[in-house]
Amino acid sequence: MHTFGEQETCNQSSPKTKNVWPIPSVCNIMFIQPKPQNAITIAVSSRALFNMDREQDIYEQQGMEDYLKYQIQHEIEPFAPGPAFPFIKAVEAVNTRLRELYPDSEELFDVVLMTSNHAHVGLRLINSINHYQLFIERFCMTGGNSLIGYLKAYHANLYLSADSLKVREAIEEGIAAATVFSPGKITEVPETQLRVAFDGDAVLFSDESERIYKAHGLDKFFEHEKAHENKPLDHGPLKGFLEALGKLQQKFYAKGQRLDCPIRTYLVTARSAASSGTRALKTLRSWGLETDEALFLAGAPKGPMLEKIRPHIFFDDQMFHVEGAAELGTVAAHVPYGIAQKVQSKTARDVKKDMPAKQLE
Repeated sequence: MHTFGEQETCNQSSPKTKNVWPIPSVCNIMFIQPKPQNAITIAVSSRALFNMDREQDIYEQQGMEDYLKYQIQHEIEPFAPGPAFPFIKAVEAVNTRLRELYPDSEELFDVVLMTSNHAHVGLRLINSINHYQLFIERFCMTGGNSLIGYLKAYHANLYLSADSLKVREAIEEGIAAATVFSPGKITEVPETQLRVAFDGDAVLFSDESERIYKAHGLDKFFEHEKAHENKPLDHGPLKGFLEALGKLQQKFYAKGQRLDCPIRTYLVTARSAASSGTRALKTLRSWGLETDEALFLAGAPKGPMLEKIRPHIFFDDQMFHVEGAAELGTVAAHVPYGIAQKVQSKTARDVKKDMPAKQLE
């Protein structure tokens, strides 16, 4: 296992073995370890990657010592997959394709298991990762300390967690982050194409237009967007992640694989196309970015459309849309950013997540 403290030593190995590491015993191939400055780093918490509800209940109800004892007693039993599991599997499928096309490239996804758990839980996590044949070599287990400094040190492009408080802390520090929720039903998603869906305002874009709508209503919002349709919106918290996905897509396009690209992106927004869609698309163009598909729903529920798209993950700043998507089988992630966080009503699930209860990730 490559721990955070070992990272620099690993990158300074001898020329014959530089950046080359054996995959755990489940695979008999070698992997070129991407350098942090070239990789797209996805930090995922243990409770986002795996289902640890039983263990979390023990921790909250019985305390740390019983929690650790339970984990040690069950460390040879793999955790069940959690909401981010299909997303990480699809990420690894993209890496496989990239290595086929660019054997020497270090521009790959690099997944880091970022957890506030105690190191005693590490063996069960490693056993679970090997059981599912995941390639996650980087672990960071902080024993309850803040993750923020480590997320910055890893140059994380995205942080996925089941703990909304940690996600809010990351967003406030300028790190792209989202709270992941389990869907209400199991939906089959593609194994060989990574599908990522984004809301627009307060996710890819700033909440500038959302503020106009909340303060002055829909008519003023339309007037504002028409008057500023040629002025790009400022960036939102996940703009950088879309940019990173776009760079990898370009590597496939350069090999003539635009129609067979294993990454597909979607803009799924409540904006209407005729009245406010122009500014959204022109903003993406001004950034040199694009999404493969753009769906302007004019206020209609997003869940049914996402049910057809079947993305591995959908990012939205409003819990109303997150819960609607999750109920219909989409792994949805809440981005706690922008004016909507101050005015939206809290559901029971959101209130529970925001409570200062004991959390282990």
